[in-house]
Amino acid sequence: MNFNEKAPKEWPKMQLSSTARVILEKRYLKQEDGQVVETPEDMLYRVAFVVADIEKKFGTLPEEVQRLTQDFYNMMANLEFMPNSPTLMNAGRELGQLSACFVLPIEDSMEDIFDAIKYAAIIHKSGGGTGFSFSRLRAKNSSVRSTGGVASGPVSFMKVFNAATEAVKQGGTRRGANMGILRVDHPDILEFIHCKENNQDITNFNISVGITAEFMEALSVQGNYDLVDPHTKRVIGQLSAADVFEQIVDSAWSNGEPGLIFLESMNQGNPTPQLGEIEATNPCGEQPLLPNEACNLGSINLKVMVTERNGEAVINWERLAQVTRLAVRFLDDVIEANQYPIPLIEEMVKGNRKIGLGVMGFADMLIKLQISYASEDAVLCAQKVMRFIQTEGRLESERLANERGVFPNYPGSIYDGVRKLRNATVTTIAPTGTISMICGASSGVEPIFAVAYTKTVLDGTSFVEVNPLFEQYAQQFEFSSNNLTQIIARTGSAQGLVEVPDWVQDIFITAQEIAPEWHIRIQAAFQQYTDNAVSKTINFANNATREDIAQAYLLAHELDCKGLTVYRDGSRTEQVISVGAAQGGKEQEKGHAAGYNTIVPRPRPEVTMGVTEKIKIGCGNLYVSVNADEEGICEVFTNTGRAGGCSSQSEATARLISIALRSGIEVETLIEQMRGIRCPACVRREGVKVTSCPDAISRVIQKYMDIGVADEERRLSPQVLRKLSSVGVKSSKPTKNNPVNGLTEKVIAGEDNDNACPECGLPINHESGCIVCIHCGYSKCG
Repeated sequence: MNFNEKAPKEWPKMQLSSTARVILEKRYLKQEDGQVVETPEDMLYRVAFVVADIEKKFGTLPEEVQRLTQDFYNMMANLEFMPNSPTLMNAGRELGQLSACFVLPIEDSMEDIFDAIKYAAIIHKSGGGTGFSFSRLRAKNSSVRSTGGVASGPVSFMKVFNAATEAVKQGGTRRGANMGILRVDHPDILEFIHCKENNQDITNFNISVGITAEFMEALSVQGNYDLVDPHTKRVIGQLSAADVFEQIVDSAWSNGEPGLIFLESMNQGNPTPQLGEIEATNPCGEQPLLPNEACNLGSINLKVMVTERNGEAVINWERLAQVTRLAVRFLDDVIEANQYPIPLIEEMVKGNRKIGLGVMGFADMLIKLQISYASEDAVLCAQKVMRFIQTEGRLESERLANERGVFPNYPGSIYDGVRKLRNATVTTIAPTGTISMICGASSGVEPIFAVAYTKTVLDGTSFVEVNPLFEQYAQQFEFSSNNLTQIIARTGSAQGLVEVPDWVQDIFITAQEIAPEWHIRIQAAFQQYTDNAVSKTINFANNATREDIAQAYLLAHELDCKGLTVYRDGSRTEQVISVGAAQGGKEQEKGHAAGYNTIVPRPRPEVTMGVTEKIKIGCGNLYVSVNADEEGICEVFTNTGRAGGCSSQSEATARLISIALRSGIEVETLIEQMRGIRCPACVRREGVKVTSCPDAISRVIQKYMDIGVADEERRLSPQVLRKLSSVGVKSSKPTKNNPVNGLTEKVIAGEDNDNACPECGLPINHESGCIVCIHCGYSKCG
């Protein structure tokens, strides 16, 4: 199906920020020959029409289908509800894959393992993420009777899955994301806990340890627990629960992984135990699924569910009920509209008909209600809102069951003979990284990450972005000023500022300023009324201790959370392995030992400084960014304008130049090789002063080799200058090998590659068990 109709002109228009429009144009709207060919409203009409059209299958009359199409459209256009990214991207298009998350089984045979890799690649290509339990694979060095050899173990196969993911970019719009889970009683658990200590390893996986009730019991008495051979089911050894827990905590303190999945809690909520145990989740942990299951998700924007009555901000329960019921119907229809990547998955999905309705904008709702996130009132609000959504959602699922029938696997389910439902699960709290940016709302059930911050767009322009609700309060209560905004943007915090009233400071508390206990209590409050699980990151300040992490894990278990993800600020910027001049001799030895001379590029530096220049080319505009560190130019990025161009070719050229620069190739040599390369599109177009994209890149590199930085330095904020100084970057006149001109707030101050956006290179945020870039809209999790 390729839907090409336009939204009716009289239907409501979306009220979008400039950031939201850029995200939609870059990631969601249909393109032909590099040109955007639909509006945001056209996208919503495409989605609403395709999903509502399914109703005909159930005998809905044409006029009712038309009304439903507009109802679906309106709740999206009004930013009240948004489905997961694959639905927005793919509905009414040839791909047609609308689900965000899948779990694939991995059995203990080479054939099954590589079938799973193949199916994962198909799913990633279609825009979905995948979760796996590696717990059924036999331990490292176990005997393999069929071959007479020994097993290589789960971690080795995770690396194979990771490499396959690296080779596939999801649907041309999203990179592959995986969850890897290993039971704590697997013999290879210690290797698994430490498998991501080097941040360059297994980069396409989130990992979590599957915690058993037996392990927690042993931990409570500081005892040992059994390790079980997954192949023979025999106990083959024991470990100290306290020692294993300490290693989990230490690794999580160091780089945020592994997370924990509480297997018993997950299976207490398994609606179809007759089909088997739940062993794995999707990449962000919020969707426990059986093997070969998928789930389609959507989120209600709580920010717009607050209204004013008699001069007081209150929750609009009536509209929340309407949107909840309409969203459940929408998601149930998506199950039928979906084009599944694998037949077995279609069978499982239609057998259980799981949907996952969640929320975003919870922090915004609290701010509008003047409730601090770190308070009992916030916990009560979370419980009340999610209980209401759960109740209304199940009532709609019950109505659909009476109209269309219960889910096929209903016999033997936990609802059999108790209550008729159309969907085995109704609610999930998913990460909403990109769709919350589209809606202008806070992400999922996370607190705000900053009151104001300096944002850098792709052309290098920097400006201060202020939370719009804070702006409203500042104007209403007359404490607004440009100077205040600049001060807040330096740290992101309004705490301790005499200009800001205390009660405003309380409600604009940010993620790192909130004690972990409140993060977990909010997660637990939502979990109490959520069928599946809650995706959330517990953010810690950099000075948090290992004991703080341990206490968070224990509290999450005590409060019946189904899992937990933590992130200590800045933890991934601490290099586990240092690579530099001191190791040069070792690298050379390795090359010679192999029988040839090898040049190993130095790693991408933690801090770069640079400039972006726009150049007219034959196909439109080319943006060339040249970045440097204290050793000289170290990388080049390119980005084509909206008019298109050979983006893949220019990106490839830039990557090869970057590798060459960090391998020690002289800059002049690279310029000489690229200068003058001719492209017919450039040569023939009037007003174009370069002969090709490589020629344009060479000119920008040449231009910024010998220009001073004194004037440009004055544009840097004091905190960035201090940051640069602290990491040893000097503010001196550039030389031929140190062209650090054009300094802007695009400086990636103190972020290493793992903490930088893979698309724009700027810092990322850790939230909802995922990563999100506020600068370009990149998100692993939709």
